[in-house]
Amino acid sequence: MKRDYFFLALGNLRHRGLRSWLTILGIFIGIAAVVSLISLGGGLKMAVNAQFGLESTQVITVQAGGLTGYGPPGTGVVNSLTRQDAEAISKLNNVRASIPRNIETIKLEYNDMLVIGFAGSIPDDKEQRNDVYETLGSETIMGKLTDSPGKIVLGNDFSIAEKSGFDKAVRVGSSIKINGKSFEVGGILKKEGSFIFDRIILMMDSELNDLIKYGDNVDIIAVIVKDKNLMDETKEDIEKLLRERRDVKPGEEDFEASTPEAMMGTVNQILLGVQIFIVLIASISIIVGAVGIANTMITSVLERKKEIGAMKAVGAKNSDIFYIFLIEAGMLGLVGGILGAAFGTAAGYFGTIAINNFIGSQISPKINFMLIFLALAGSFLIGTLSGILPALRATKLNPVEALRG
Repeated sequence: MKRDYFFLALGNLRHRGLRSWLTILGIFIGIAAVVSLISLGGGLKMAVNAQFGLESTQVITVQAGGLTGYGPPGTGVVNSLTRQDAEAISKLNNVRASIPRNIETIKLEYNDMLVIGFAGSIPDDKEQRNDVYETLGSETIMGKLTDSPGKIVLGNDFSIAEKSGFDKAVRVGSSIKINGKSFEVGGILKKEGSFIFDRIILMMDSELNDLIKYGDNVDIIAVIVKDKNLMDETKEDIEKLLRERRDVKPGEEDFEASTPEAMMGTVNQILLGVQIFIVLIASISIIVGAVGIANTMITSVLERKKEIGAMKAVGAKNSDIFYIFLIEAGMLGLVGGILGAAFGTAAGYFGTIAINNFIGSQISPKINFMLIFLALAGSFLIGTLSGILPALRATKLNPVEALRG
């Protein structure tokens, strides 16, 4: 018997044609907006997370605060970190290595063209150099990593003519000028899917210092911890040491020590907040769609008074009338949900691909089946709830009065 309710509901929806589709449109817009925005938010989160190039979870990044301008991390600050700070950190019990690094803005000349880029310093010391490569997860697809003066390693984008900025691909063995001085390209890094690391230039610290003259100032100190279980303890030791060296009180630090988990947690929290806000705005469309369903069902009750009266006259119970209208409202919501979930999933999928292409990430978009299920269940529930009052109103009709119209 209850299966017949669904067939009656579908028949009534087809009978009302245009009105049904206009009602479905409201739910469709709301569900499509919510599903697409959640999918895009998830894709953006994965793409942004991919921009962090730390392969090791045992690295604490230390950089100065108090910005005076814009630039790479640790640059343009009021009170820079120094090599002496890095040396002092290296003497802490839980620290295996403390590596000072600089990231500088440079001018590159190749194929008679000039572009602005960023160069990252690589320690002259072989052991520290290997630590940096391991921390960054650096691998080459052509040539080898920098291990001698006069040679540099380029990010993957420079090997692609359309992305290099020179209208020509740079190859291993090519000569490229940096701030007017020629260097040989010793290697090309594998693609990381990060706009930072795919355009980085790695060169010896002493040679970058000769070009920029930053002296003992450093932008970032990469601290490699002996045991990943000691990350928090080591972070506290570093903060205590630098407060003493820089003569600042707790809460007034002009520096920051960050673990990979903390950095990712902060970014993800911000992205989640933005995502929730956008979804709440989009949910207004669902509320409008629910009101539309309720309005359509009330109109349907008024138009079908004689039909309701006839059903009651031949023995239909109030519960039968109630379920027919309730399921009909639920079907309106469900059909809108199916169409909205399909459209929203497609928009989120291809939108994630567009985001990846824009920022150079290689994250594969995924279809969130749980999100689709929740969207369908939610749309049916919204439709059902919107139909409760109209269905109750239908059950209260007096059959004699209803037949009179």
